[in-house]
Amino acid sequence: MNDLRFRPASRADLSTLVRLRDDAARWMNSRGTTGQWQPGELGEDHFRRIMKDGEVWIAEVSGRTVGAWELWWEDPDAWGPRPPMAGYVHRLMVDHAATLPGTGRLLLRAAERRVAEVGRTLTRLDCLAGNDRLTAYYLDAGYQVVGHTEEKPQPGGLTKSFTLLEKPVRCSPSA
Repeated sequence: MNDLRFRPASRADLSTLVRLRDDAARWMNSRGTTGQWQPGELGEDHFRRIMKDGEVWIAEVSGRTVGAWELWWEDPDAWGPRPPMAGYVHRLMVDHAATLPGTGRLLLRAAERRVAEVGRTLTRLDCLAGNDRLTAYYLDAGYQVVGHTEEKPQPGGLTKSFTLLEKPVRCSPSA
């Protein structure tokens, strides 16, 4: 994965983002994580809106999209009103058919670097309450559980409960 590159997503990437998200949902569901994401929940309008209000990043190897994530600068539905000290990572997704184990962690580190680059000191994320496998993944990546939120709005008008996690980040002197 030495040639893994990151770039901001553009409108030309919208259909690729939808495919990547749907494939990631199918992959999770095939491994027993059925409550987190469902194929078809999010369309191009979702990613277009996030690009307007936040950032969507693409990970590529040799010009092929192998992952992506969203970076929000606020997340009041999960975290409530907060001072601007964090970046919120959402929809971390990889193409499991085209990547090696550990690629998701590389994307997460890139998101953390981006948060630090803009001068924020925390990276925050959430995962479905009771998703022990995903919570353990983030704990292993250095995150700490800092709370829970009930009835966070979801696509289609549903609400779900989530575990809230955060990790301190800082800008390196070379950045």
